[in-house]
Amino acid sequence: MSKSKGSGTHTRSAISGQYVSNSHGNRHPSTTVREAAGPSGSSGPHYRSAKTGQYVSNSYGKSHRSMTVKEK
Repeated sequence: MSKSKGSGTHTRSAISGQYVSNSHGNRHPSTTVREAAGPSGSSGPHYRSAKTGQYVSNSYGKSHRSMTVKEK
């Protein structure tokens, strides 16, 4: 699988945390997250919901690993 290029976003699997193709992300929207390219500038890891793309609490992210993505 590969990173998307040129669009300014990357698609990542919520299950494995690995980058996946945009077509995979389009076919599986409930288990993938689109991320903006570039440094986040934040401190510490954060979790996002694969379904909504919204940030979730660390405790929720740790207990629902297959439905969240950990961002560094």
